[in-house]
This record gives sequence, structure tokens and C-alpha cells, in this order.
Amino acid sequence: MLDIRRLRLLRELKIRGTLAGVAEALSYSPSAVSQQLALLEKETGVELLHKVGRRVQLTAQAEILVEHTTHLLERLEIAEAEMMASLTTVSGTVRVAVFQSASHAVIPRALTLLAAEFPELRIEVTEREPERGLFEVSARDFDLVLAEQYPGHGRAHRADLDRVNLTTDALRLALPPASGGASAGGAVDASATLAEMARLSWVMEPLGTVSRSWATQLCRDAGFEPDVRFETADLIAHIRLIESGNAVGILPDLVWAGAAPTVHLVDLPGNPRRTLFSAARRSSTRRPGVVAVRDALARSVEP
Repeated sequence: MLDIRRLRLLRELKIRGTLAGVAEALSYSPSAVSQQLALLEKETGVELLHKVGRRVQLTAQAEILVEHTTHLLERLEIAEAEMMASLTTVSGTVRVAVFQSASHAVIPRALTLLAAEFPELRIEVTEREPERGLFEVSARDFDLVLAEQYPGHGRAHRADLDRVNLTTDALRLALPPASGGASAGGAVDASATLAEMARLSWVMEPLGTVSRSWATQLCRDAGFEPDVRFETADLIAHIRLIESGNAVGILPDLVWAGAAPTVHLVDLPGNPRRTLFSAARRSSTRRPGVVAVRDALARSVEP
């Protein structure tokens, strides 16, 4: 009988690409991972890994085992979900990955609802960029991810994950308030258009994020390359820079969490909106804790 724990290590190697990545994800030492995989080779009686330079690569036989291991883990998760659903209380732990603006605006209300209705359910929330969060749900580091999708930007399809849309969120040009300073390049008229922002300093999220790519393309469509002087994933920092007159930017409405905006907001061409959604492994969607969290998230974005 093959050891499911060793089979999982082989699958982790397929997902993460290196022994060091597997060791970090599972809190093992690289040598321990290597030893366990060597034992799995002895159990199977076939070569599972071969070296390619400084890395290791899975053999065709290892790929077969990984495919079956994925199905085994899915069946085990379905069995656990059905067992938990048979209980009269909702308990256990649900690990949630969430991007920053949602952590401010959606998560606190959802946690309040869950604490009142399911006191035995433990929720662990970690901030993650959406792409990383989706990968880590697939890799079983998290149970649920709250992610975003920008207009015109598709995501790589993950067949093992489902998707439930929560709400859409307006994206607007954010300018210093009428009383703000002029250090971003001069006082900004309330009727300013996107094209008139070419001479000003911008704050945007880091390179490589979907939000940055989308905002940059929007500026290019308006005929200019944005002068990005401030780069941060912290949208509260965006607000402070814009409030103080040091930058302009694009902010989602969700960042205000129901409070009155403290900057001047201007509608963008086409009134673009991003979509907020949750994703979970299909094998865990009936797990009571996941169902409860999703229900709370849906209620937390209701008007």
C-alpha cells in the first residue's frame, strides 16, 4: 500500500516546482522531503524523479501517481465535507486568503456575522494578492480566497476551483480634494478628464499586479504614459497621498467601506467596474464552514 503522505509530497513537488518550495510550504526540511520521496521510490519500485541541472523533474510514472493522488485528495475532502455536514454544529477552521481592499471593507462585517452565528467556527484570514491566493487555494494552503477581476482581464482557468461572484465595484479617478495641496503638479479642476492627468504624479499598485496593468493601459488609451512616482499595494497609502495633493490615482469604491470619500472622485470613460468573487476547491464547496463563510461574505456586501 502506498503512503498517502508521501504521495502528497510528490504532488506538492509537481505544484511548487522545487524541493525547497515543498519544504517551505509544509514546514519540512528539504532533506526530509528528499528522504520521503526516496522511500516512495522504493515503495513503487520505479524511478520517480531525475535530475535536470540543479532541479529535479518528475518521470512519466510520477505524473501518473500525481494524477491519482489529486483524485484521492479530492475524494477525502468530499468525504470530510459530507461528514461535517452531518453534524448539528458548524465548527473547525476555515483559512481565507483576501486582497487588501476587501480585508478593510468586507471581512470585518463577515467576521462579525460568523462570530454571532457560528461561535465554534474558527476563521483565519491572511492578506494575499488574488493570483497568489488562487494558486494557494488550489495547493491547499487556504480553503477559500476572496479575489478580484478587472474589466477585460481574464485569469488562467483552474479546473479544480469553483467561482462565486459577490458584487461589482466601480473604479474611479481619484484627485486631491478642492482644499488639497498642489504638489502633484498644480491645482486640479473638478471637471478634469483622464487625459489631463498626463502632467501629474501618480500612485499605483506594484508592477505585475492586474490592477497596475489595467490602470496603465487605461492611461495609454487616453494618450499618455502615467508618471508613477509612488508604488504601493496599500490603498490606504494611496488615499493619503491623494488627499495631501501629492498624487492622483484610481480607487475602487469598496476602499471607502461605506464611509464618505475624502478625495474628489471622477467617473472614468465607460464607467468600468471590477468583480469581486470567492473561489474554493470544488471538493470542499459543501463543507459547512466554507458554506457559512461564503454566506457571510455575500451578506457583508449587500447594500
